[in-house]
Amino acid sequence: MDLAVLKKKISSYRTPTGKITSLPDDLLGEILHAWEQWSGAASGFYKELGADYRKMGSLMGKAKKLKREGAFDGGDFAVVNIEDAPVEFNAITPGGGIEVVWDNKRIIRFPEIKTLMEFLDKAA
Repeated sequence: MDLAVLKKKISSYRTPTGKITSLPDDLLGEILHAWEQWSGAASGFYKELGADYRKMGSLMGKAKKLKREGAFDGGDFAVVNIEDAPVEFNAITPGGGIEVVWDNKRIIRFPEIKTLMEFLDKAA
């Protein structure tokens, strides 16, 4: 997700005094996901979101707790039929990733959904 969009989402939960309050769990999940993708310094991440490091530390702690409790798990097993060949999709790592069992004999691992979609487009 673009950090500018995330910043706008967070700003909708600001009080008139500028404090961030009552963020929903799904938004905390988006913040945590953006943080996991961030490769720079933490201060740069907080600056991009327009938030104070103290508040972001608290929000990140809540998001990590929710993740440990399984609030953001969406990688359940699903069978998808492509050209009558069953393909199984499984989340394989805590940080994401997808495992595809192709034609019941090959296991292909994708680090992100974008890569999987490119593969499926080429395979079709």
